[in-house]
Amino acid sequence: MAASQLTASSISVSARNLVSFEGLKPSAVKFASFGTLKAGGLSQRSFRGLVVQAATVVAPKYTSIKPLGDRVLVKIKTVEEKTGGGILLPSSAQSKPQGGEVVAVGEGKSISSKTLDISVKTGAKVVYSKYAGTEVEFDGESHLILKEDDIVGILETEDIKDLKPLNDRVFIKVAVAEEKTAGGLLLTEASKEKPSIGSVIAVGPGPLDEEGNTKPLSISPGNTVLYSKYAGNDFKGTDGSNYIALRASDVMAVLS
Repeated sequence: MAASQLTASSISVSARNLVSFEGLKPSAVKFASFGTLKAGGLSQRSFRGLVVQAATVVAPKYTSIKPLGDRVLVKIKTVEEKTGGGILLPSSAQSKPQGGEVVAVGEGKSISSKTLDISVKTGAKVVYSKYAGTEVEFDGESHLILKEDDIVGILETEDIKDLKPLNDRVFIKVAVAEEKTAGGLLLTEASKEKPSIGSVIAVGPGPLDEEGNTKPLSISPGNTVLYSKYAGNDFKGTDGSNYIALRASDVMAVLS
């Protein structure tokens, strides 16, 4: 295989090389770690996590963006550059934002013989799925074009616990991880099992059927539920509690 012929010396990335990517700014291209390099070539972990992410830059001659269909244009919330104590964060430590303000919406989603309006309005503050949409640089600011279904919910405050889920999303406060083993040994943070149980805080109105009618969810606020371990989007509340927003189909059972 061609990959077996690669060596550490065969990989070279510089700002000058990046200019050769037509239409991309060097600063807009990011490479994750290649993993461990060995003298005889690349290890099994090599290229795992290799990511090229570049926002599409809209030229200044274009003065507006009009999303089509069920797409929404969101102005991305600015990334926090400092900690609460005022410590400047390096770019690698800055968390990728998952929220922003809706600045334009499409005409709606076509179902059967009718078109349904987008459920979010211009000006709404929303939270969206972490890897959703296409990022664009427009008018000097970062925006995201995504489908309405990629929007997790509306957040009118700065505290994630106030999230109002949309569509078939369920918002859950995650149960606290066990601090000790059954034998009484204290667990380190790294060894604590990620909980997949929590209490439902809020639910969306439900998905749409083939006729465009809303089907209410069978899950209700206050339910204690068991959900798929690696589903959804994780959030940290201002009170230090962990929350997760996921689709109703990722909830496996109601506990009582």
